[in-house]
Amino acid sequence: MARKKSSSDLNQQIEHRTRELGEQIWGHLERREPTMFEKRWWDDRILSWAMADESVKVQMFRFVDVLPMLSSHESIVRHLQEYFEDVRKHLPWAARIGLELSQPNSVLGRALALNARSNARRMASRFIAGSSVEEVHYTVDRLRSENFAFTLDLLGEAVISEVEAEAYLQSYLDLIAGLAPRVKKWSENVQLDWDSQGHLPRTNVSIKLSALCSQFKPTDPVGTMAAVQPRLRTLLRHAMKYDAYLHVDMEQNSYKPLTLEIFKQTLMEKEFRDFDNVGIVIQAYQPAAEQDLKDLLKWVKKRKTPIWIRLVKGAYWDYETIVSGYRNWPIPVFQEKWESDANYEKLTIVLLENHQWLRPAFGSHNLRSLAHAIAAAHELDVPPSAYEIQMLYGMGKEQAQVFAELGHRVRIYTPFGELIPGMAYLVRRLLENTSNDSFLRQSFTEHVNLETLMMNPSEHAKSATKQKPAEETDGFRNEPLTDFSLEESRTKMLAALEEVEDQFGKEYPLLINGRAIDTKATITSRNPSHMTESLGTVSSASADDAIDAIDAARRAFPSWSRTEPQYRAEYLELIAANMRRRRFELAAWIVYECGKPWEEADGDVVEAIDFCMYYANQMRHLAHPQHCDVPGEENVYFYRARGTVAVIAPWNFPLAILTGMTVASLVTGNTVVMKPAEQSSIVAAKLMDLIHESGVPDGVVNFLPGIGEEVGPELVGSPDVEMITFTGSRDVGLAINESASDTDTRQKMVKRVIAEMGGKNAIIVDDDADLDEAVLGVIHSAFNYAGQKCSACSRVIVLESIHDTFVSRLVEATKSLKIGPAEDPGTVVGPVIDEEAKQRILEYIEIGKEEATLALACDTSDLADEGYYIGPHIFTDVDSTCQIAQEEIFGPVLSVIKAEDFDEAITIANDTPYALTAGVFSRSPAHLNKARMEIVAGNIYLNRNITGAMVERHPFGGFKMSGIGSKTGGPDYLLQFLVPVNVTENTMRRGFAPDAAAEDDEEE
Repeated sequence: MARKKSSSDLNQQIEHRTRELGEQIWGHLERREPTMFEKRWWDDRILSWAMADESVKVQMFRFVDVLPMLSSHESIVRHLQEYFEDVRKHLPWAARIGLELSQPNSVLGRALALNARSNARRMASRFIAGSSVEEVHYTVDRLRSENFAFTLDLLGEAVISEVEAEAYLQSYLDLIAGLAPRVKKWSENVQLDWDSQGHLPRTNVSIKLSALCSQFKPTDPVGTMAAVQPRLRTLLRHAMKYDAYLHVDMEQNSYKPLTLEIFKQTLMEKEFRDFDNVGIVIQAYQPAAEQDLKDLLKWVKKRKTPIWIRLVKGAYWDYETIVSGYRNWPIPVFQEKWESDANYEKLTIVLLENHQWLRPAFGSHNLRSLAHAIAAAHELDVPPSAYEIQMLYGMGKEQAQVFAELGHRVRIYTPFGELIPGMAYLVRRLLENTSNDSFLRQSFTEHVNLETLMMNPSEHAKSATKQKPAEETDGFRNEPLTDFSLEESRTKMLAALEEVEDQFGKEYPLLINGRAIDTKATITSRNPSHMTESLGTVSSASADDAIDAIDAARRAFPSWSRTEPQYRAEYLELIAANMRRRRFELAAWIVYECGKPWEEADGDVVEAIDFCMYYANQMRHLAHPQHCDVPGEENVYFYRARGTVAVIAPWNFPLAILTGMTVASLVTGNTVVMKPAEQSSIVAAKLMDLIHESGVPDGVVNFLPGIGEEVGPELVGSPDVEMITFTGSRDVGLAINESASDTDTRQKMVKRVIAEMGGKNAIIVDDDADLDEAVLGVIHSAFNYAGQKCSACSRVIVLESIHDTFVSRLVEATKSLKIGPAEDPGTVVGPVIDEEAKQRILEYIEIGKEEATLALACDTSDLADEGYYIGPHIFTDVDSTCQIAQEEIFGPVLSVIKAEDFDEAITIANDTPYALTAGVFSRSPAHLNKARMEIVAGNIYLNRNITGAMVERHPFGGFKMSGIGSKTGGPDYLLQFLVPVNVTENTMRRGFAPDAAAEDDEEE
C-alpha cells in the first residue's frame, strides 16, 4: 500500500511540476507573438505606448470612457484637446501636431474625430464579442471552431429601474432560447462537451444578481431577496428547459454576502436542488475567500448536488481600496499582488481536493497561476476533464490556444452588447491589461524573464518588506459609517429598534442648572412613519423657564470659560465616546422620531461624533497663543469666549446639527441654552443625557425644549445672550437676525448670529455626463430622506441634447424607490416630518401642476392612514422663474429644467436667492473648471451627489440667503464663538529688556 504524500512533499512536487509546465508553455508562447501585419499587434503597440506614461494612460482611458456620449465631431475634438492638453508634451509628435492644428469644425478636426471613434470602436470590438444576435452567433461559432467553449455576459447600462431589470432578464431569456437550438447542432467535441461527471451544456451564460433588481440593497437582504429570487428562478427554469448553464458573477465586496445567500437559498429549493449546471465566482484577492469556499463546500454537501466555482483574482481592487479608504472601513482585499497570487494557489488546492463537489474553473491569464493549477491537479490525481481554464475574450489568445492544444477545456468569458454602452467594460479591461502588476504587461510588453514570472508567491512573501501603515496622529479622523452589508451590523440595529420601542411612553423634563423640571405644558412626540404612535412626552418650556435657563448659563460662564481648553476638549471626547457606545440606540431614536431610514440615521450619529472630535482637535490648536515679539516688547494674541449662546436647532438632523452647534459653543468656553425643534425633542433629550454623563458642570448646558414661538423671542431678545446659532428656515433665520440686531440698552455685547437658512439647490447634467451616475446622483440627492435636507437637490438642469433620455431614465428609476416606514431597512423614501409639512408640500405640488408638467407622482395612497407620506414628484417643462423652481419646498419635489448649453445651465443654477449646494455631472475638464469658478454656492460637488457632507472633508454652509457665518465642520467655524484679544507688554526697564530666548530656556 502506497504511503500518502506529506504536505511538504506534495508542495515540492507541485512546485517542480509547475515550473516544468511554465517553461513548456512559455516556449510555445514565444513562437506565437502577433506580427506587425496583424491588427492586434498595432493594438498592443497603442497599449504599450499608453503604459509608458501614467498620465497619458489615465487621460486616454478617460477619453474612451466619455466617447459614447459625444455625438458630434466638434465635441470629440473638444474633449480630445481638453483631456490631452496637460499631457501634450508626452504624446507622439504626430498626435501632438494633430491636436494643435485641428479645430472642432475643420476638415482636420472631423478627420481626427472620425479616427478617434473608429479606433475606440476597433479596440472595443477586440474585447466585446458583438452587439447583435447575429454577431454573437458568429462569435460563438468561431470560438467553437478554434476549440474553445464560451460563457456569455451581457453588457450595458447600469440597472437603475425595474424596467431595466426586466429588460436584463428578458435579454438573457431570449439569448438562451435563441442560442440553445443553434449550438445543439454542433458536432460533438469530447474535450469541450464532457467532463469527469458527464455531459456539459454548450450554452453557458454569466449573470449579475444586482442586475435582476434595481434596489439591490445589502441593508435590506430580505427585501432584496424577495425582488431578485423570482427573476432568478425564471432564469434557472429557462436554463433547465434549454439545457443551459447559469453562472453567477461576483461584484463588489458589499454585495458578496447577499449574493452568496440568494444563490444558496434559491438552489436549496426543491425545484432546483438537483440542478448542477450552475456556479458562482470566488475572488482570491479577498482574505475572506477561503472561508467563503469552506462555507460553500459545507452547503453543497448538504445540498448533495455539486456546483461549479470560478476562481478569479478579482476585478474590483481599485474600487474596494478607494471606497474603504474613503469610508474608513477595513480594506477587504489584499494590498500586495503576491498575497492574492498566493491565496489563489491555496484555494486552487482546496478546489481540486473537493472537485467532485466544487467543480473548478480557473479564471486567470497568469501563467504561474494556471501552471500551478494544472500541476496540482496532476499531483492530486484529478483528471484534466474535471476542471477547466477560463480566459477573457480579446486577451491572451495565444496562451488560450496553448492550453487547448495541451488537452484542457478552455472557456472564453465573452462579453456582448452594444459597443458604446460597453465602453465602461472596455476601460476596465484596458486598465487590467495595462496595470503595473498585469501578467500580460510583464510578459509581453516589458519582457520580464521567465524566472521572475514563475516565482512562487511565497518567495515574494519572504523577500517582501511590507510598508507599515502610517502611525495615527493626534489629528482628526472621520468616524466610519456603519457597514450594513454585515449581518452583525444589521442585527445590532434591529436589536436597538426593539429596545427603543420598549422605551416608548417615557417623560422627559427640562434640565436647568442640573435640575430636572417638569412642566404642565408638554409636547407629545409622534412617529411620522406611524402618526398615531406616541413615542413619549417632553416638558414644554415657558418664557419664564427660558429666563431661568439663560440666568443659569450666565452664572456658569465665568468658571467654565476659565476651564483649560484642553479639559473642555476632553469633555467633547467623552461625549463622543458615549455616542459610540450608544450609536445604534441613538440611530433607532432618530428612525422613530424623525422618520430617517437606517443609513441616514446612522449618518446623523456619525456626524455628531465627528463634530465632537473635530472641534476638540481644533480647539487644541486655537488654544496656543500666537506671539509676535520684538526686543523690548512682547505681543500675545489669544481668544476668549463670548458668553451665553442660544442654540436653536432643526429636526431634520436632530442629533448632528444640535450636537455641532452645542459642542462648538462648549469647547470655546461659552455656556449654552439648548432649544431643539419640537418634532425631535426626545433625540435632544438623549443628547442632554450624554452631556450629563460626560460630567459637564451644571448650568453649562441647559436643556430647554418648547414651542419656538413661546421661548424663541426670549432667547433671541435677552440682553444676557451674547450669541445665537440657528439652523432652519429662511424666514425664521432672517427674523432672528433682525431681532438680534435691535440692541437692548441692558446688553453688554453686540449679538453675534450664525444662521443656516436652506437652499434651492441645483444639479447640472452636461451632455457628456455618465447618465448612470447622474441619474442615481440626482435621485439620491433629491429623494433620500424624502428630500428633507437643506442640501437636497430640488432642481436638475439638463442640457437639451440629452434631456429626454435623462428624464426617461430618471422617472423609471424613481418609480423603483421603496416608500415606507423608516424602520424598514429597505425604505429609501420615508415620511415627511408632520402634517404641517405634508400640507405645505402638497400645496407646492398643486402650484407645480399649474406651472409645469407633472412627469411622475409616486402613489402613497396605501400609506395615507399610516403616516405623513408623500411620494417623489418630478416636474418637467419647468421655467426657471417658476415658483417651484425658486422657493425652497423641503420635500420630495424635483423640477427638471432644460438648458440649451452649459453656460445657460450655470446661469439658471445661479438664478435664485440661495447659495448653498450645487452639483455638476460632466466629463469635460473645461466645464468642470468653469463650474468651480462660476457656480454660486457654498458647496459645489462634481460628479457625485450633493448631500452627505462630512466634517472636515466638506465644511458645510452657504451664503446669499442660505446663511450667515462660516462653514460648520470647517477650520474657521470655532472662531465665530471666540473674541480675539491681543496683549502687548513693554518689557524694557531703564534701558534694558530681558532676553526673551533666555526666558524661554528657563521656562523649559
